[in-house]
Amino acid sequence: MNINVIKVGGKIVEEPDTLHSLLESFSKIEGAKALVHGGGRSATRIATLLGIESKMVDGRRITDAETLKVVTMVYGGLVNKNIVASLQQMGINALGLTGADMGVIKSEKRPVKDIDYGFVGDVKSVDGERLASLVKDGVTPVMAPLSFSSEYGLLNTNADTIAAETAKSLVPYYDVTLTFCFEKKGVLMNEADDDSVIPVITRELYAKYKADGIITGGMIPKLDNAFDAIDSGVKRVVITRADMLDAGSVIVDS
Repeated sequence: MNINVIKVGGKIVEEPDTLHSLLESFSKIEGAKALVHGGGRSATRIATLLGIESKMVDGRRITDAETLKVVTMVYGGLVNKNIVASLQQMGINALGLTGADMGVIKSEKRPVKDIDYGFVGDVKSVDGERLASLVKDGVTPVMAPLSFSSEYGLLNTNADTIAAETAKSLVPYYDVTLTFCFEKKGVLMNEADDDSVIPVITRELYAKYKADGIITGGMIPKLDNAFDAIDSGVKRVVITRADMLDAGSVIVDS
């Protein structure tokens, strides 16, 4: 049996029209599915309104104690529940989850090395059996990018990582397709040219494009997670625009 794990982020979850369009497309996917969302732009905007500076390194947010409060409110509350409510309106029986809910995503606080990321979690396990059980019962999980540590509680966790780890956890139960949706048609050779999609990305091409500065910023953790998912048995990984779920850049192992 197949399952589609769709990750949506970027401007899509911040703008009502694009979010509604994505959710309409998502609701029409037949069979088992799960949705993972980001919301970083909203978190940055609200943090600014609260006088809290946002700091990023290679597309990842530095999360101090005050920032953790903001991302918890935005990811686990505002964004997650708006998505769940919209899906319910579309007839999808959705359930919003953070890593703390049922302990479904367990992590540990990232150790301080060259950079202190603060209250950021590195995922240790995702309870795929519990998620598969929910899906079997007709529930569509909607996962927020917040993991759970028994020592620290909620921890901010990259949404692409949550998506990849969720997909990997479902491999024993389904043939998994993982799709990363954002505002571009795929991974681009030229960021200014929306039609310069790289149709297939191998490890060798990824290393070359990263070294050449073609692939930068938040696309780096996205592709790292994509290859990690392939290594762990996910059948297919696609990076595309929300209205092009069957197109975009396909990530392959060789």
